[in-house]
Amino acid sequence: ERARPKIVAITGTNGKSTTTALIGHILKQAGRDARVGGNIGTGVLDLAALHSNATYVLEMSSYQLDLVKSLRCDVAVFLNLSPDHLDRHGGMDGYQAAKMRIFQNQTEKDVAVVGFDDVYAQSIAIGLTAKGPQRVVQISSTYTLGKGISAVDGRLYDNQSGKAEFVGKLDECPALLGRHNYQNAAAAYAACRALGLDPGTIMAGLRSFPGLAHRMEAVGEIDGIRFINDSKATNAQAAEQALRSFKNIYWIAGGVPKAEGIAPLAPLFPNITKAYLIGQAEDAFAATLHGKVPSQVCGALDRAVEAAYRDAKAAGEPGAVILLSPACASFDQFKDYEQRG
Repeated sequence: ERARPKIVAITGTNGKSTTTALIGHILKQAGRDARVGGNIGTGVLDLAALHSNATYVLEMSSYQLDLVKSLRCDVAVFLNLSPDHLDRHGGMDGYQAAKMRIFQNQTEKDVAVVGFDDVYAQSIAIGLTAKGPQRVVQISSTYTLGKGISAVDGRLYDNQSGKAEFVGKLDECPALLGRHNYQNAAAAYAACRALGLDPGTIMAGLRSFPGLAHRMEAVGEIDGIRFINDSKATNAQAAEQALRSFKNIYWIAGGVPKAEGIAPLAPLFPNITKAYLIGQAEDAFAATLHGKVPSQVCGALDRAVEAAYRDAKAAGEPGAVILLSPACASFDQFKDYEQRG
C-alpha cells in the first residue's frame, strides 16, 4: 500500500464541528501538519494535497457519507445518534445506515472511536467490537467504561489497557464546558492517541483550545448577566446540553422546529427562569411550556434579547444567563445558524 496522508473523519448528530476543530487544534499544537475540512470550513475536494506524514481531519455529515464510496478512515469517530434529517434518509434506519458508512472501508490497521452515551451509538459500538475488522475504542461522558475513554464529571480517564489512568481535569479547559463537550474531549483524546500522541500533549491541546463560534460561546457579560450564544443548537438534543450546563436561564428558542419539538427537554425546565420564543415554532413551544415555564412570544431575535435582558436585570439574581439555544433550524428568519448567532 502506497504511503498517503492519514484520514480522521468525524460524524454524529451533535458535536461534529467542535470535535473536528478540537482534533485539528491538538495535532497542530503538537507540531503535526493537519488540515481541517469537510462539513466545516474548506470542502474536502478543495483541501490542499498533503504529504504522507500529514493528516486530514474531516467533518462528515450524513449527506456526505451517503455519497462516498472509497473513503477509508485511519480513525473514524462516531459521536452519537439521535433523530435528525429523517426526511432526507427515509427514517431512522436510513439515517443510521448513512452514518455507518464512515466505517465501511476500514481494516484491522484502523481505529473506530464510538460513543456509548445513547442507545443507537451503543448498539453500533457493541456490534463493531464483536464483528468489525478495526480496533474499537469506546468513549463516554456518562459511564465509567471498563475499557475505553471516560470523561465523567469533568475527569478524563484512559482505560484502554484495562487499567484506568487519570489524564486530567476538563474543567481546566475553558472552551469545553458541559457534559456534551466532555464527550467531544474524550473522542478527540481517543483519536489523537490512535495517531500516536501522548496523554500530556493531548491534554495541553485540550486546555488551549479556543472553542468555536456559536457553540456555547460566551459572548459577554453586562450587569453580571452572562450572554451565551449556542445558535448551532438546531435540535432538542443539542439544546439539552446547554440547558443542562446552567441554572437561572433566560432561554431564547424557536425557528423551524424539528419533529420532536422541545417536549424531550421537560426534565430541564426547572433550570429555565423564563423562555423567549421566536420564529415558526413560537406558538407550538409556548403550548409545550404552558403551566411549566413562563414564556413570552417575541417574534424576532432582537426583541427576545431585549426582553430577556430587561427581565434578568430587573430580577437582580446572581448567576443569570441569557442563552440563545434555539432547538430549531434557522432558515425561517436567517440565512443560517451563523447569521442567527
